[in-house]
Amino acid sequence: MKFKGKLALQQRVLPSYRVPFFDLLASHCQNGMTLFAGDAQSEEMIARGKTQVATLVEAKNIHLFGGKFYFCYQKGFIKWLEESNPDALIVEANPRYLSTPAAVRWMHKRGRKVLAWGLGAPKQNNVWKRFVFQFDGLIAYSQRGADEYASLGFSRGKIFVAHNSVSSKPEALGNNPLPIDKATILFVGRLQARKRIDSLIRACAEMEANPNLMIVGDGPERENLQMLAKEVYPHTEFVGAKHGLELKPYFEKADLFVLPGTGGLAVQEAMSYGLPVIVAKGDGTQDDLVREENGWQIEPENFNALVLTLRSALSDVKRLRKMGQESFRIVSEEINIQKMVEVFLQALNR
Repeated sequence: MKFKGKLALQQRVLPSYRVPFFDLLASHCQNGMTLFAGDAQSEEMIARGKTQVATLVEAKNIHLFGGKFYFCYQKGFIKWLEESNPDALIVEANPRYLSTPAAVRWMHKRGRKVLAWGLGAPKQNNVWKRFVFQFDGLIAYSQRGADEYASLGFSRGKIFVAHNSVSSKPEALGNNPLPIDKATILFVGRLQARKRIDSLIRACAEMEANPNLMIVGDGPERENLQMLAKEVYPHTEFVGAKHGLELKPYFEKADLFVLPGTGGLAVQEAMSYGLPVIVAKGDGTQDDLVREENGWQIEPENFNALVLTLRSALSDVKRLRKMGQESFRIVSEEINIQKMVEVFLQALNR
């Protein structure tokens, strides 16, 4: 399936993890795809990406205020549309991006469609309702997000669900033998407070089985976490930052992947290696990814829930292997960037 035209796609920033998806989508646009994105704020620490297939045009991001009062204005948005002259436009579904309404009007004045792509929307929120109703269609990251858009009165027939993904369809699942002595728990991500890695270290200390704990990543909390681990759980190994193929041996060695805090893009990658997962509930994108058959979702900031879930997971290694096989099936058949591209093309062609 292809989009028989030229696509323009706006992002506030271009994180490196999105590049494979954007390039794959661009390869399915008959007349190419142009991507408009600017720089993040320095404190966000977002690794910037660079596309190879999609044509990247630099936006000048003007960041206004901060926190819940944050807004962003992207200079050059209309100029980009004039020069690229796209047949369709996809924007981020976020009313805090002040350049979007003018771009929508520019497209509609020329009889062209605009889709918005996002997480969802607060219920019974008039600002959001006015915002989403300017679009010709919406693409949600998850089913929960789609339901939130529908709750604002937006037509379900114009809402599409493209499950949020950053990984390609995995090719094959290797054989992961039963551990001889004790299981290995893996965390991959940036070492910062909101990831709640301290809770994971303390929870492992509560386990009778004394699992190995591997922490892959770096960040501002590393020194504090190393001191904590030395004090309460010496079976913790800090590997440091690893990327791409460097991560492979750690995923292959693990028996269970745990993400005790918010955020984290490594869950899907862990599933592609046939790992069951424990994750804290978040924005809804993990509702479709993590199910009873392949893992556990726990309440964030609930230490007792983490301990109980870890203990249950480690009590039956054969069940862990079966759940890991289901993880692999989910990312192989249902949730990957190839499936995302399919949904985007369906939405564009509809």
